[in-house]
Amino acid sequence: MDWHTLLTRERLGKPDPSSAELGRSPFHKDHDRVIFSGAFRRLGRKTQVHPVTSNDHIHTRLTHSLEVSCVGRSLAMRVGEMLRDELPGWCTPSDLGMVVQSACLAHDIGNPPFGHSGEDAIRHWFRQAAERGWLDAMSDAERADFLSFEGNAQGFRVLTQLEYHQFDGGMRLTYATLGSYLKYPWTARHAEAQGYKKHKFGCYQSELPLLEQIATRLELPQLDDQRWARHPLVYLMEAADDICYGLIDLEDGVEMELLDYSEVEALLLDLVGDDLPETYRQLGPRDSRRRKLAILRGKAIEHLTNAAASAFVEQQHTLLAGHLQGDLVEHMHGAAKHCVQRAKSLAREKIFHDKRKTLHEIGAYTTLEILLNAFCGAALELHSGRASSFRHRRILDLLSYYAPEPGWPLYRSFMRVIDFIAGMTDSYATEMAREMTGRSATP
Repeated sequence: MDWHTLLTRERLGKPDPSSAELGRSPFHKDHDRVIFSGAFRRLGRKTQVHPVTSNDHIHTRLTHSLEVSCVGRSLAMRVGEMLRDELPGWCTPSDLGMVVQSACLAHDIGNPPFGHSGEDAIRHWFRQAAERGWLDAMSDAERADFLSFEGNAQGFRVLTQLEYHQFDGGMRLTYATLGSYLKYPWTARHAEAQGYKKHKFGCYQSELPLLEQIATRLELPQLDDQRWARHPLVYLMEAADDICYGLIDLEDGVEMELLDYSEVEALLLDLVGDDLPETYRQLGPRDSRRRKLAILRGKAIEHLTNAAASAFVEQQHTLLAGHLQGDLVEHMHGAAKHCVQRAKSLAREKIFHDKRKTLHEIGAYTTLEILLNAFCGAALELHSGRASSFRHRRILDLLSYYAPEPGWPLYRSFMRVIDFIAGMTDSYATEMAREMTGRSATP
């Protein structure tokens, strides 16, 4: 791969007539298009790790995405400075930062309500639907999109199809930003076989022509049928995500009293060593642990960002060849690598099994089962050619412009149902499911 091609400013869809706008590069426009989208705004009411609560200090998908974007920008700008002589003449470190920042902002934009438990609940429902014969009208490849439902593939659909210019380029982002977003540039047929991460893929069959177009324009090496090498900047976006949710999960864990402050402080002190901020040294016994942790976390992110940037530059030739194994954290050195891995381990051991989180996840299965039964059931009856019942006509009315049309293939109809449900916030999904069962919330 070649940086001149990987960083193209051309856009998916129709040409942008305002590409030369003064003071705003094409990559700045990508950033703004993501920020102002409805799908991004709804992340404010979607679960990150812990249920959306009355504690305003707990992260949502929105605050997480904003923080990842800041780390991603700093990381990419640092790499840009280190590789300045190898980048196109027109590309500054700031441009590189903006590409990665935009990809980071969008990295969770396709996540359904209730986070990863919501993803699994949708997969579970479609496995049961397949046993009932509801997916028989689809090809094996189409069925796989539902049986392995994946928020990353849904996000690619949001960016390229659903927001702004519907089914005509979507947000019409630059190829560089879309390439940097695509953590898994392959379809569901490789979700299990290629061995990177279980269930992970980045493109439905419906968007495969767009993935092919993006991969061709960026000259991503094709590794297999419907599978391409990752854009090198994906590794920076992924590292920013790892750094943030590794450390921020711990911060939320302390906030919710699932972790002791002392064990999190010790982990961060092992990373930063003697490089403590002066403000941290001046803290007294009356300062809150929240303030102490925030100052220490800031310095820890600086160390991790430096380590990730160095790892990227060290691995640049392997990255450009499309051969790097694993993620960037695995190629970081010493204390930085240990810190991220230990943070993830602590989260698995002490946070992910919290009773409140478990109850929330169980509720996600019930809520999404109600919604999928209703909307997919109505779409299936429409597809059968029989006259729809009054109930199903009213259910389809709720879909508004997402509603399928008679004569559509079932795959297309079910995909529109998924667009509607995956776009819901936690609270909206819960309330709609409750009302569908006749149990409206008490005023």
